[in-house]
Amino acid sequence: MSKIYLICGKICSGKTYYAKQLKEKYNAVILSTDEVSFDLINNEQGEFYNVFAARVNNYLKKKASEIAFAGANVILDWGFWTKKDRADISAYFAERNIPFEWHYIDIDDETRQRNIAERNAKVKSGNGGSDFYVDDGLLNKVNSMFEVPEQSEIDVWIMRNA
Repeated sequence: MSKIYLICGKICSGKTYYAKQLKEKYNAVILSTDEVSFDLINNEQGEFYNVFAARVNNYLKKKASEIAFAGANVILDWGFWTKKDRADISAYFAERNIPFEWHYIDIDDETRQRNIAERNAKVKSGNGGSDFYVDDGLLNKVNSMFEVPEQSEIDVWIMRNA
């Protein structure tokens, strides 16, 4: 049976880059909240983002199940910032007997800051794709929300260092 790969990590940790590597390795479909947000509303959801993202994730979770049952591997490139988010989606796939595997991108601060600067430069130049600009306000918000997973939650732990 196919498998669902769940990618956990902070903003600008390299999740999408890693997802693309997994896509090639496992011939998988990537489902990304950021891509949907960009394609539907050009990342202009503002304060509505959390509600919009929750709705998109719920829809993509159902689609991931359908795709897996159809026989293809799926990568969920969402971040899964809280222990509750990780537990909820693990339970969802376990209840449906869909194999899944957790991958965590653990990144040092120096490399992450470099990633943020590179991402912001691309966005400013119009070459950011579905990425959005990461200012101090957004960075502080997402940093306050992120809960580092415990080793027991993760199947594959990826270290990204300078």
